[in-house]
Formats: sequence, structure tokens, C-alpha cells
Amino acid sequence: MCIEKVNINGLNMQVFSYNTVVVGSGAAALNSADRVYRFGQQDVAIVTEGLLMGTSRNTGSDKQTYYKLTLSGKTPDSIWEMAQTLYDGGCMDGDTALAEAALSSQAFYHLVDIGVPFPHNCYGEFIGYKTDHDPRQRATSAGPLTSRFMTEKLEAQVKQKNIPVFDGYQVIRILTDSAQEKVLGLLCLNLNNLDDEDSRYVLFNATNVVYATGGPAGIYATSVYPPSQTGATGLAFEAGVKGKNLTESQYGIASIKFRWNLSGTYQQVLPRYISTAADGSDQREFLDEYFASPGKMLDAIFLKGYQWPFDPRKVADYGSSLIDILVYHETVIKGRRVFLDFLANPSSSEANGEMDFSLLGDESYTYLKNSKALFGTPIQRLAHMNRPAIELYRSNGIDLTKELLEIAVCAQHNNGGLEGNSWWESNLKHFFPVGEVNGSHGVYRPGGSALNAGQVGSTRAAQYIAARYTTEPPEISAFLGAVQNQVNARIQLGQGFLAKVGTNSNVTDIRQHLGERMSKYGAHIRSLEHAASAADQAETELRNLVDQTTITSPIELGYCFQNYDLLLTQYVYLLAIKDYIQQGGRSRGSYLVFDPKGQLPLECLPEEFKFTLTEDPSFLHKIQRVIYQEGKCTFYWDQVRPLPQEDSWFENVWNKYLNDQIIE
Repeated sequence: MCIEKVNINGLNMQVFSYNTVVVGSGAAALNSADRVYRFGQQDVAIVTEGLLMGTSRNTGSDKQTYYKLTLSGKTPDSIWEMAQTLYDGGCMDGDTALAEAALSSQAFYHLVDIGVPFPHNCYGEFIGYKTDHDPRQRATSAGPLTSRFMTEKLEAQVKQKNIPVFDGYQVIRILTDSAQEKVLGLLCLNLNNLDDEDSRYVLFNATNVVYATGGPAGIYATSVYPPSQTGATGLAFEAGVKGKNLTESQYGIASIKFRWNLSGTYQQVLPRYISTAADGSDQREFLDEYFASPGKMLDAIFLKGYQWPFDPRKVADYGSSLIDILVYHETVIKGRRVFLDFLANPSSSEANGEMDFSLLGDESYTYLKNSKALFGTPIQRLAHMNRPAIELYRSNGIDLTKELLEIAVCAQHNNGGLEGNSWWESNLKHFFPVGEVNGSHGVYRPGGSALNAGQVGSTRAAQYIAARYTTEPPEISAFLGAVQNQVNARIQLGQGFLAKVGTNSNVTDIRQHLGERMSKYGAHIRSLEHAASAADQAETELRNLVDQTTITSPIELGYCFQNYDLLLTQYVYLLAIKDYIQQGGRSRGSYLVFDPKGQLPLECLPEEFKFTLTEDPSFLHKIQRVIYQEGKCTFYWDQVRPLPQEDSWFENVWNKYLNDQIIE
């Protein structure tokens, strides 16, 4: 590590030089830093807006899942079979799938060794269960806060190694060579000293950048991402990093006052779904209006626990995803509010004041019977089956034993993101997107595979860096000569924002407006017309952002740069949706695409819900990629790379390993 001070256009700026800079503070970022250090490259630092921010540390679900190779029981499994499962989810490159399968056990046991409390039996088997899109029982969990445990234990590893952490530093530009072929470093805001002109901007001169900024949560208003998670994908697009599978995200029902996925037991105890006017009046149980019978409705609610993400394949015949459409219809189209009520049973399911469990289908009835929960009200069943689920909300200021829980269909995870090869290096050399920002996940990923992908990807990136990219960063003079124009342009943008300091601020209004647009037109309900018009709006707002922004002090400068990134990100994502539909893509994954020739889920719903499932299987074997240059997007479609047919003869692999020919 080297520290120098330089003067750029009258501003005195610190320059920190490292071999590797990791951006982010989640499980993937912390594992990257830890692994790079362990593999021998100790000139590494972490840059983060906030060590306690981000999705890994601040999110979870009823039983947050980690997906890995089967490590217990008699059921046969293999790396190849797991890779095939990942690959069969669609739009996932085979070499990526094989790497995620091959390193899943190594990554998992590393977490076990550092103290993440995954459960095992008395013989040391890590017992698994079946998750969505999983043909085996590969899933495991340390409870609703699995990713938080991972983050905390990985942070402890980083601290033990005294890896420097630049806490309160926001990346505002990724610096590259003039051809955008290689990353050279980062320009950051020092959020701790925004009032001081000479401390406001900081440069990082780096041989490698590991980019672990998470999904682009801030482009949505209705989101289950923690409020501290915004993302920084647009800055990577601006630097020339390709986007991949940007159309593929997951959406599902979640609480919005305290952001949390409402999967698992929250649905299986069969709460009431209540709709009200915006002021809380006119309370009614709206699902009854749409389901053919109380039994159909109860089964759909129950299955929402297993089938939490919205899935257009689960809409027909009163399927569980019909509920997501109906919640969207109430909240977005009608402008009403929707709540879960755990205090009383759905009224249409009661007989003589008691729940009539005979209305349930076999699966729902058997589950509740085996759970000894065929009694009482939803809150009583929840207390019996999963009391920590009640305590979780109570600890966040919501008492489910006394009040309704407001919900919406929320953005939850981005399966697409930035391009990366089988070592997680992007088309921009020495730049490694890892974690959710990497677009490796495809369409129908098994539940929990994202946690594994983050650990595997960050490990692979660290292996490559430690083996192949060990050179020191260039001398400061050479670095500044290559990046000064980029630095000047971004500081000029900052000066434009600072020139608008006054008595009023609208940065949060801009954020809310852009988020509402994405939640309405670019989330789980989509159309060609709306994607195109929303993209045009985002482009116009990005172009006019400085003129339209007002702030009250330099403290808000970070929010201004976030809005810049989010508008750029949103523009590219909306154009990706537009391109997908123009290419013939229809409803799949976790979104419904309007098709005027399609079918309505129910005849009483508006025309905008007409849809057709994507029937062309070739769409699952192609990947949409995009490059953003000079304000425009170029899209192209590639065939997925097949699963590699590697030479597995031991002597041949051993010989390549001994001759350092594995990492290439």
C-alpha cells in the first residue's frame, strides 16, 4: 500500500495504491478480501459506503437458504448433476454452472470452519432439504439470518488479518484506460468529509478491482432489499462492462414497513389478505372476489410459502402466483393498500366461528396436520410452528399479535447483472464482479444458489488474482496521466450539483419518482409500450439531472451521485426489457409480459394482464448481453456456453496442476 497527495485542478486529493481493491461490505466482498489475502496477495483493501450496510447483513427470510452439493444421507449426487441443475435453469453458461457446483462444498465448509452455525447431525452430516427448482435436497440454512451470520464471521476474518477497510467511501467513477479495456482504479467520495473540498474526493490506484456492490435495489420503490442497499451497476456500464441477463429478476410478496420476505410459515398459517383505501378505511377481504372456492384460495395462500417468487407458470387454475397479480392490481392499479391479518381466519373458511380445515387440499392439510397446527387463528398457528417469526417483527417495531402487516409485491433479487467469465473476470480486464452484481444466475435458479454463487465467485476471482495479477499498480504519475480526464469530468459533475445548493432539496423526490416508475413498468408486470416510454423518461431525466437537482448542503452530494447511477442503471435495464420483448420474449421467470393475443388469468381482470408463456425453448439457451457506450445501448444474443467436457483422467489433470496450467 502506498499513500500520496496530488493536486488536481486546485483540489488536494489523497491517492491510495493497492494491488487489489474490493468494493462492498457483504458476504461476497468480505470473502474476496479474505481469500485474496489467504492465497498470498496481501496488498488488498476494502472500500465501502458503510460496513454495516448492504443486503447480506440486513436481510433474510423465513428460512434463508444456502444451496450446495448434497452432504448427507443416501441420495446420490455429484458435481456434474448439480451443475446440470444450475444450467437447466436457463440462460446460464455451463462453465459458470460447473464452477459453482465444484466449489460449493469448499465454500460451504469454509463458512462452517469460521463459525457459521449450519446444522449437522451427530455424525457430522449437514442435513439438507429441498428448495425451489431443486431435484435433490441440497439446501441448508442457519435460520432466517443466514447471510448475516456469514457476513459477521467473514468480517471477523478480515479484521484478524488487519485488512484495511475504507468505511464511508462511495465509488463515483470506475477509472479505465482510454479504450475501456482495463480497469485502472476508482474515484470515490469520502462521505466522512464532504464539507472539506480537499478531503471530499479520494483516488484508488489499483491493479485489480473486485466489484461486490450487490443488486441495483435503488431502481425500485417497492422493494424488499434493505433501505441501505442501492447498488452501483450503472457506474460499471459507464466504464464499459457488459450487462448480462438484465431482464431476469425475482419479485415476491413482502412487508414494506419492515422489509422482509413473507415466504414459508408466514403463508402456511393461512393469514387473511385485507385491502383498504389509502387512508385505511373500507377494509375488505379481496381474494374472495376472485377465487372459485374458499378451498382454492386457502391452497394458493398456503403454496405461496413454498412458491414465494412470482412465477407466471403458477398463475393458471388459481395458482399461488395469482395472488401476486391480485395484490399488484389492488396496490398499483387501484391505489389501495394491502395487509396480511394474522389475528383472524379468512372469513369464508370458517364454520361456526372455527376454521374449517376440511376445505384444504391434501398438501396443505397434511402439512398442517403433521405440524400439529390444525387449530386456532393464524397467529396462534404461527406461534406454534415458528415463534421466532413473530419475534422478528416485534424486534422491528411491528406486533403481529395486535396489528395488520402491510405488504406489496417487491423486487427481491437480480438474477442478471454484469458479465463475468468462469473466473468471474469481466470483459474489462482486472475487473471482477462478484456476488449479486454478477449476472450468473440465469432464469430459474434454485433457492439459495445466490449465496453459494457469491462465495464461489469471490473465491474464483481471488484465485485468479493471486496467481496471475500480482503486479503492483503503476507509479502515481502514470496513473494520473491515464485517468485525469475521467477524474476531471466527474468532479465537474459534482461541482454542478454543488452549484445548486439552496434552501430546498429534491434528491429524495427524484429517487422516489424513478423507483416508482421501475416498480410500475419494469418489475413483475411488463409491456413493450411501457418499457420503451419508461426508458425514454429515464434517459431524459439522466441528461437533465444536474439542472433538475437541488440540495441544501454538500452532505447530499452522495445522494446526487447515487441518483446518477440509478438513472443510468434503470435506463439500461428498461431497454433490456424492451429488446427482450421485441425479440419475441414472453412471460417467464418472475415476470408477466403483456400480450394482446394472450389469455387473462381471470376474465374479470383488466386487459393489461393478458399474457402468454414463452414457449420457444431457444430463449433458455440464449443470453442477452448489452454494452453501453456514449449514452446508447447495443444488444446482442449469444448461445449459452455448454457444460465443459473436461479431461478427468487423474494423471493428466495432475500434470497440468503441477505445471501451473489450471488457472488460465
